[in-house]
Order: sequence, then C-alpha cells, then structure tokens
Amino acid sequence: MELVPRKRPTQERSRRTFDSILSSAREVLIDVGFESLTCEQIAQRADLPIGTIYQYFANKYVVVCELDRQDTTAVSNELSAFAAEIPSLKWPELLEKFLDHLAELWRTDPSRRAVWLAVQSTPATRATASITEKILAEQVARILAPLTPTSERQRRQMMAEVLVHASYSLLSFSVQEPHDHQKVVGELKRMLAGYLLLEDAVSR
Repeated sequence: MELVPRKRPTQERSRRTFDSILSSAREVLIDVGFESLTCEQIAQRADLPIGTIYQYFANKYVVVCELDRQDTTAVSNELSAFAAEIPSLKWPELLEKFLDHLAELWRTDPSRRAVWLAVQSTPATRATASITEKILAEQVARILAPLTPTSERQRRQMMAEVLVHASYSLLSFSVQEPHDHQKVVGELKRMLAGYLLLEDAVSR
C-alpha cells in the first residue's frame, strides 16, 4: 500500500503549512536521522501543534515518503529541461551533464541522502519509494526511446529503472565518508555510459 498524505492542501494558507511541515521534517531528519525522527520534533521545529501534523500525515513514514516525492518531482522537472536539448545533445553528453547536475545536488544538500536512506529503511517506505522511482524511470524510458530505437519498450523500461536506481545508490555512496565524491561520480558515468553503449551496439 502506497504511503500518501491524509489530505493535500488546496488553499494558500494550508499550502504554506504543508510546506512548512515538510521543510521542518527535512531539517530534523538531517539533524537526528530517521531512527530518531518523530512527528513531535517536526511540530516543534515548524512551531505548529502536533495535531496539525496529523491532519496531513499519519506518521513519520508518510512524511519521508512525501519528501521523496518532492525530491523526485524536482529531479523530473530538471530532467525535462535537459531532455529538451535532444537532439542537439547526443546521449553521452546528456548523461554526463545530468549526472554532474545530480551529483552537485547530492554533494551540497545532505537531505538528499537522508531522505533516500529513510525511504529504504522499511518495507512500506521502500514499496512507496519504488512507485515514485518507477514514475521517474518511465520518464527516462521516454527519453531513451529515440536513442535506442530498436529496443523493445519493456526492455527500455527495465533499462531506465536500472539507470535510476543505480544512480541513486551510487550518489548516496559518493557522499558517504570516506569516499571521494568526484571519483565515485566518474565511475558512475563510466558504468552507465558503458551500459548504454552496449545496448546501442546490440541494437545495431
């Protein structure tokens, strides 16, 4: 069962409250980690009654899944902007530019890894994160379509899911001490480029 908010805001005031809950949750998550995160801490950081938190979110698991959706939506929007450069960019250039952009986000924003680790921590959050990740993979599959014209649609979707999950896993690895972020990102680029080059060669 997908973990979703009890309700979503429809008016400007409630949207501000909803956003304040999420931004406060992100701050607390960075400070204390998912294990120690509580709705009471989120309410205190947001300066809101605990009841207001529960109006929107049943528990902290729903909160982190919504943070994951927030991050994935931002990545999706950025990916659309990069994809608009096709066909002026060939896919190796697109891949390199986009991975550099993602890597910088993970390097400068510790909440990226904190949220990703949080949603990997329980079966319910993993299942919800998988749904969110699959939506992004569907977008990647559409971008891959003109680049891998002879690949079957199902094969392309599987490739996209592998690309997305591998990227997130290695970006998380890259910002973990004592790893060299730039070197890990370089290896990620090589790995994904080799994967797509092989598919391109097989397709031909």
